[in-house]
Amino acid sequence: MDKIIVKGARVHNLKNIDVEIPKNKLVVITGLSGSGKSSLAMDTIFIEGQRRYLESLSTYARQFIGELKKPDVDSIEGLSPTIAIDQKSVSHNPRSTVGTVTEIYDYLRVLYAQIGVPHCPYCGRELQRMSVDEIIIHVQKHFQTKRVIILAPIAREKKGTFKDEFDNFLNKGYTRVEVDGKIYRLDEVPELNKNIRHTINLVIDRLDLSDTDTHRLFQSVELALKEGNGFVLVRSDDDEHLYSEKLSCLSCGFSMPEINPKFFSFNAPYGACPDCHGLGFKLEVDERTLFEEDIPVTQGLRIGHKADGWLPRRIERIVREYGGDPSKPFEQQPEEVKEALLYGTEYFEGLVALVKERYEEYTSEEMREWIVANFFVERTCQTCKGKRLRQEALSVTIKDLSIIEFTELPISKELEIIRALPSELSEKQREAVKELLNEIEKRLDFLEQVGLGYLSLSRNVRTLSGGEAQRIRLATQIGSRLTGVIYVLDEPTIGLHQRDNDRLISMLKGLRDLGNTVLVVEHDEEVIRSADYVVDVGPRAGVNGGQIVYAGTLDGLLKCEKSLTGKYLSGKMKIEVPKYRRKGNGKFIRIVGAKHNNLKNITVEFPLGTFICVTGVSGSGKSSLIIDTLYPAIANKLHKTRYEVGEHDRIEGLENIDKIIAIDQSPIGRTPRSNPATYTKVFDAIRELFAMTPEAKARGYDKGRFSFNVKGGRCEACGGQGVVKIEMMFLPEVYVECEVCKGKRYNSETLEVTYKGKNIADVLDMTVDEALEFFQNIPAIRETLQVLSDVGLGYIKLGQPATTLSGGEAQRVKLASELRKKATGRTLYILDEPTVGLHFDDVKKLIEVLNRLVDKGNTVIVIEHNLDVIKSADYIIDLGPEGGDKGGYVVATGTPEEVAKVESSWTGKYLRMVLSNSNDNTDTIQNLLCCDEGEAS
Repeated sequence: MDKIIVKGARVHNLKNIDVEIPKNKLVVITGLSGSGKSSLAMDTIFIEGQRRYLESLSTYARQFIGELKKPDVDSIEGLSPTIAIDQKSVSHNPRSTVGTVTEIYDYLRVLYAQIGVPHCPYCGRELQRMSVDEIIIHVQKHFQTKRVIILAPIAREKKGTFKDEFDNFLNKGYTRVEVDGKIYRLDEVPELNKNIRHTINLVIDRLDLSDTDTHRLFQSVELALKEGNGFVLVRSDDDEHLYSEKLSCLSCGFSMPEINPKFFSFNAPYGACPDCHGLGFKLEVDERTLFEEDIPVTQGLRIGHKADGWLPRRIERIVREYGGDPSKPFEQQPEEVKEALLYGTEYFEGLVALVKERYEEYTSEEMREWIVANFFVERTCQTCKGKRLRQEALSVTIKDLSIIEFTELPISKELEIIRALPSELSEKQREAVKELLNEIEKRLDFLEQVGLGYLSLSRNVRTLSGGEAQRIRLATQIGSRLTGVIYVLDEPTIGLHQRDNDRLISMLKGLRDLGNTVLVVEHDEEVIRSADYVVDVGPRAGVNGGQIVYAGTLDGLLKCEKSLTGKYLSGKMKIEVPKYRRKGNGKFIRIVGAKHNNLKNITVEFPLGTFICVTGVSGSGKSSLIIDTLYPAIANKLHKTRYEVGEHDRIEGLENIDKIIAIDQSPIGRTPRSNPATYTKVFDAIRELFAMTPEAKARGYDKGRFSFNVKGGRCEACGGQGVVKIEMMFLPEVYVECEVCKGKRYNSETLEVTYKGKNIADVLDMTVDEALEFFQNIPAIRETLQVLSDVGLGYIKLGQPATTLSGGEAQRVKLASELRKKATGRTLYILDEPTVGLHFDDVKKLIEVLNRLVDKGNTVIVIEHNLDVIKSADYIIDLGPEGGDKGGYVVATGTPEEVAKVESSWTGKYLRMVLSNSNDNTDTIQNLLCCDEGEAS
């Protein structure tokens, strides 16, 4: 069958839809955020494909793998094996790196085991290994006709009397031994001073090489190697040479363990650093977290039991005893006092040891997590310096690079080294590692092609963005060369600059050309225009979506009047370039000397009272500057937080703001109990309102009665979840509606309390827009709901489980939660790619909301690749010019029109095209920098 036929799909908000999708094509599924795109692609087609695969396994195997519930769909025909490459498949294991998840590190381990050059970790000399035959050849060549003595090294600069060793050699039939350069008969060796270091060699034989046959030399050398633990010393009157049949340092006596691929694994005890066990870091108590700032030292301790009344008294005693002042904070105490408090005295173990002890005491995982989160910090392991491997493994090199040093290079640099390596190897080595090098080069090349050349293989996957993680998995899949597969990708352009879109599209087409079907959930214009087939889901979002608006080629989509996507692509609808750019209030935040990650000691000014976009290609340093440096530094100063801050000299202008808020891409909740109403806190106000009704007061109900998370008002049959999980043994778990509360979550007594004819369960079942009208006269509720509606979430239900929200919906719920708080007019907002998962129409609403914030005098900083957002900004800070080592510089600053004129800016190049296509571009340029703050607002 040459098509996938879906009939009667009803997952989430899908309205019993039918759709046919051609196979072996690049198919884009698009539509507004929340319209049902992911429900169709991920939750219907992918889940059913995966479920059918699992069904093909034996019952015995399925009990270990787990099973998937059948999606709510009548039938799917023409389904092939499916592979999902989504945003949530990143490992949270601290051991996972880019190298391990792509399997490139496994190939590197084999490569280093094959051709790595071992060195002594102490003196750096290259280690040598010789067979007995090689030693004989070298001795005959080097010493030729000389008279030599064959010695077995027993001890080198070691203390002891060695009496037992001498007796043992005497019993074996040996007669002479060399002690500290002098030869003795074994039965005449003087008693040695055990406190002095001695060098001892056992005399094996004396030979005249001019007339000695090779057989005797062979036997003597072999015997010396046996007694000398793999070493033999050959000496003539004027020369001597130490040989070894092991990988050994002839100077230090160090012997290398067996070198195999496991030797380079930081996940195996054989290769991992023995101190940090291959993590590269250790959890240690952060001394800065133990005391509150600006509070007397005896009152400011942050850890302690209620029974710890003795602790403040002990602290006061130590402070006085060591010359401190108990009325002053910890930071102002003398160093002697700090040292005594933290690390102990003769009668006190110290607070650092106390915290570790408390951590071990607690059996509750929740309490242990709380202690770690509040008092511990990850610090680089000092034994391996964060390199994860044991010292011996790090001393094996290729081109003077250890395996970890190699993986710390940018992928683009690694690719250069691997391509050049064959020419530097011997023919025998080349033959041995030819296939290895081909596989490593191919996989590195794939990563380079998808715009990830700035990453390093040692990068921990926990630090990757969703888009980076997806492209890594995409490169791995292309490397596997599978055919006949359905690949489902969820917005692979996340975090990708327009410059790299062509590479991504080329890879997607490459997957298709191998004979696969590629389904991409996407909003990016270039990707949609590159599709062989487009499915537009809508017409709106949530309850107003879930239908197939259009399915066909791009030409048909451009003419489809029902499709919002088609109207934006055809130019009938668009996000206009603003006619004016705000100049701001004349004040700045300035970060001086930012050096975190790849930032090149840059100084950047952020004009306050403006809408600022931080742009640049992937890996150029945007997140390093804003998320890792600017935000935590300001938050620590203004809000007394204790974030780790990227390296920089100073930040100026903090007196010009009074609050900073960051909205990142993390989910709003991982359980069905979390929902938009609880996350935005509007549910607190709703519960308070119900508690104020006459019926609730008559019954003595407080607002806790209307919570489905605590006992009292909730239905205890389902624990307030509305559904009951039924275990089905070998079949997937089934969730059925609770028979007692009928899915309403509350008991009958609670549901009898109503407000304007609606009970609390009815309210949770309302959409945001319905609730907005219902609570129109309650300001505390109306204002939060209005913000949710303004960011385009009017269609979602107040009680919709967080696990069913799309990525774009979840981020806008977070945005609304922050926007509902009263802005001071001096607030700095930071958003990290807020357009993730947003359709053109959603982006338009987002820009309007952000502009409203700025119009009130606040400052908004957005890290963004979306050109519609960038062209709408007042001020752009463009980093680059490339990613990784070639990035970290400020390439351009100014208005979009000014940045568009900078030839070295990739962002400027694409801005030129966008601005030149705008009908309002002439007006924009004429009004450039000529408006004052009053005109702008």
